[in-house]
Amino acid sequence: MDRKTFIWLLFGFSGRVSRIVFFLANVFVGLFPLFAYYRLSLLPEGADTESGWALLFLVFAAIGLWSQLALGVKRLHDFNKPGMLAATLFIPLLSILVFLVLCFYPGDEGANDYGERTDAPG
Repeated sequence: MDRKTFIWLLFGFSGRVSRIVFFLANVFVGLFPLFAYYRLSLLPEGADTESGWALLFLVFAAIGLWSQLALGVKRLHDFNKPGMLAATLFIPLLSILVFLVLCFYPGDEGANDYGERTDAPG
């Protein structure tokens, strides 16, 4: 069995992930920009380190967007759908519906065009 890595989970676009892995990874990824934003909000106006925390927030946000796209592509692969549909995760309002569908709708049983099911059911 090909063992999947944390780097593959957050940055790779091949393979499949289950509902629970998709949800938990998105929660994990969403916490990083919040930490930098929290630290930025604690600084007094015009503080010398403010630009450093703002840059850190932007870096975490960019990594988070890439990871959400990669997770969405792999989750769509679990339905045997093309990864291009993951772009709907970035359309306001529609993204909420798409995220909920990806979290609650079960994927294909067994193998499909994007590989074997290698993780927990769902």
